[in-house]
This record gives sequence, C-alpha cells and structure tokens, in this order.
Amino acid sequence: MGKRIIQQARGKGSHTYRVRKKAFAVKPKYPTKIEGKYTLIKLISSAGHTSPIGKFQLETGEVFFNIAANNIFIGQEFVVGGQKQGDICKIGDLKNGTTIFNLENNINDGGKFVRSGGNSALIVGKKGDKIIVTMPSKQQKVFNANCRATVGVSAGQGRLDKPILKAGKQFYIKKAKSKLWPRTSAVKMNAIDHPFGSGRGKRPKSKIIPRMASPGQKVGLLRPRRTGKRK
Repeated sequence: MGKRIIQQARGKGSHTYRVRKKAFAVKPKYPTKIEGKYTLIKLISSAGHTSPIGKFQLETGEVFFNIAANNIFIGQEFVVGGQKQGDICKIGDLKNGTTIFNLENNINDGGKFVRSGGNSALIVGKKGDKIIVTMPSKQQKVFNANCRATVGVSAGQGRLDKPILKAGKQFYIKKAKSKLWPRTSAVKMNAIDHPFGSGRGKRPKSKIIPRMASPGQKVGLLRPRRTGKRK
C-alpha cells in the first residue's frame, strides 16, 4: 500500500502540515453594528497577517480588531462615517479618488478585500447604489454602496524592501500559514510520492487531470482548454 502524496498529507491537516492557531488568534473584522467614535488602545503584531492589527474600543466599551491604517498611534480617536485616515465608512459616502482598504465584499461581512500590508484600493466612480473600485491589481470591481471600508492605506508598507537574508526566516514565515516551503520539483521525487516522480517518463505535460478531481490527484495540468501545438 502506497503512502499519501504531499497534497493528500497536507489536506489531512497532520502535525507537519497544520496552521499555527496562535498566528490567527486575532481576527480583524468590523462589528455588525458600529457607530459613534472609537479609540485605538493597542497595536498587535500578528504572524498570520502582513500588516499590524489594531485593537479598538467603542464608546460603549465594546472591543473589536481591525487592520491598522498607516501612521496611526495609540490613543488616537476615529469616527464611524468619517473621511480621515483610519475612519470606517460606507463606500457610498466617500468621494471619488478616496483610497480605502479592508473592503467588504457583501454588506456586514466584516471586510474581505485589500487587507495586506501597505495596500489600498481607489474609488473611481458611482452608478446609483453601485460603487466602482480600482483594486490593487488595477482591475475594477463593483461593490454595493453600503459596503464598509477603512479610509487610507493599510500599515506595514515596505515589508518586502529588505531581503529575507536567511532560509530559516523564510521557513518560519511560511510555517505560520502552513505554506509548503521549500518546494521540491515533482519530477525529482520518488514515484511513490508524486505522480510525476521517478526518472522514467519525465513528460508531466501529458498528465491531464479533471478540474473536479480529488485533492490528491490535482497535479499537473488541471483540465487545460486545449493541448498540443497550435497550428
């Protein structure tokens, strides 16, 4: 009986391939109901996030976590519905040309887009209750005007400017999110470890896997639109 290949072993969530729970202990998310003023009481460095996480307190005493905006400081006050850096606001109330981050995909989902360090999106147009936003990828996406976002740019910009000098540092960065690193080429593995393994038949392009195949089989070409030399 053969052993599980890497994809199957990772999918099982064994001790080797398991996300560090501590890295995601803090989950930044907008409260369902939020109004009035709120204050930054703590900045948290989270291994599972590329930007610092802010711990905020509402006037009612309720505490929530959000992606920190650039250049904010502990003790600073913010306003729900405001237009300044770090304020949480519905994107329909913001002007064209406003930079935003931690943008909701659906109303009250807590924020799904533009959450990585130093990132921001740009409001470029309005059509009724639909808002057109230019994402960091330069593609435009349409959102409901009642979706919330944080005004400004997320903190943590420049984290990739300094090179990762040691392989050990990269290893622990990847391990926090259970990313497989370093990645071994499939054809260099043994036949028992991967469908492309062993020295014989090094033609991975000939292996075409259905798109709806099980995770352990999803290697190589996942149902390409066409194969062969284009004529």
